[in-house]
Amino acid sequence: MNKITPRKLLNSKWTSVKPVKKEKHFLVTEVEFDEEGEVIHCLIEAVISNRSSAIDWKELRDASNWQQGWK
Repeated sequence: MNKITPRKLLNSKWTSVKPVKKEKHFLVTEVEFDEEGEVIHCLIEAVISNRSSAIDWKELRDASNWQQGWK
């Protein structure tokens, strides 16, 4: 399990373990919080294509799909 706190998500770098369309490296570009400090929106962007997609930030904790940093 990858350890990351919601407050450190913005601009964090991620490597997809299973790249799709040669998109392997990603950057978290948007994070929104509710009044209680819970993440309500997380946007991840592919570095090579600039394609963005919303993601549940908790999916990034799954080490079988994501590695923290660019590898």
